[in-house]
Amino acid sequence: MLIVLTAFVTSILTTIYVTDRNNTTTGENNNSILSNLTSDTNLSKSLKSIERTIKSKYLNATDIDETKAIDGAIEGYVNSLGDEYTEYIPADKMKEYTETIMGNFVGIGIYMIKNTEQNLVQVLSPIRESPAEKAGIKAGDLIKKVNGVEYTADQMTEMANTIKGEEGTKVSLEILRDDQTLTFEVERAKVNTNPVYSYKFDNDMGYLGISSFDEGVAEDFKAKYLSLKEQGITGLIIDLRDNGGGLVDEALKIVDYIVPKNQTVLITVDKDGKEEITKSKEDKLIDEPVVVLVNASSASASEIMAGALKDLNAAKIVGTKTYGKGVIQQLLTLTNGAGLKITIEEYYTPNKTKINKVGITPDYEILLETSVTGLPTDTNDTQLNKAKEVLNKEIESMKQ
Repeated sequence: MLIVLTAFVTSILTTIYVTDRNNTTTGENNNSILSNLTSDTNLSKSLKSIERTIKSKYLNATDIDETKAIDGAIEGYVNSLGDEYTEYIPADKMKEYTETIMGNFVGIGIYMIKNTEQNLVQVLSPIRESPAEKAGIKAGDLIKKVNGVEYTADQMTEMANTIKGEEGTKVSLEILRDDQTLTFEVERAKVNTNPVYSYKFDNDMGYLGISSFDEGVAEDFKAKYLSLKEQGITGLIIDLRDNGGGLVDEALKIVDYIVPKNQTVLITVDKDGKEEITKSKEDKLIDEPVVVLVNASSASASEIMAGALKDLNAAKIVGTKTYGKGVIQQLLTLTNGAGLKITIEEYYTPNKTKINKVGITPDYEILLETSVTGLPTDTNDTQLNKAKEVLNKEIESMKQ
């Protein structure tokens, strides 16, 4: 089944610093890899020799796409590093790649598929809290027209491009739902593909699920925590299961909400062995006991957060050992508009515990005994049930 996303889903296992082309610490080196190969390195000599041979002997030499050839050469050099997290992003892919990492874009926020039986584009699902969901668009809706123009299933790409647009503008969708024909005017807005999920249990425990550390997640987390606090929660469960990482700063902002100011929350070491210590910058916001849920797919920025809270005794960790991705990448924008995501540092917890290829062991290890929905209302979720049990003990101990 072909799925076109009008939202871009954040890739798993990512911990990233983002740097643009104006960063003076990286701009000088960015250009060298895309230069005219005038240096005398073995790399430049080899590439120039191959170029001369191909242009003099290749049957279709006049059809060579120079941009594609350069991209291919650079990708080959980067891939030779053998680092699964370092990659080159061609200029024509960079905008979409950046949007993917940031976890947001401007649009209406729907996932779409081809419905070949009806020969129409079908809404697979609206993204939670998106303009489409707020307007009333539902999973299973068939899109017949966009701005008065009819589209078939085979025209899904054209339809998706029409639905996208500038923030604040509106798009009209004619929807077939069962026997009804409905029209929706939806205002395009910034869509967060991975919003924080909030829930309050009957026993006054709060729940916040974070699926990815995208741009703006920390503020979303803060707003939803404050809402739960107003509802009188006495403890908080933070669910980082299946969270593959994201932006370092977003994870550290949330750590700041939970630990006192001026505490060591992260230690990084670069290729020269230079150590940098990051400390919490804000006064503590969350006073209630905290339990963090993790599993084998909790990686990278999730491990930064879980490791810091565990070492600082700011939360109990429940679940299974985390993935063990303890290296950080920096995304550089090169002078030609292309990108280079490169591993620059290894990180450690505040107690200098190694994470890379090791993972974080929870305070309470517990496996899932059956498949679960991932929702806080699932009573079969043995890990969540254990988290509630642990949190209840923490709440009771604070009362004494």
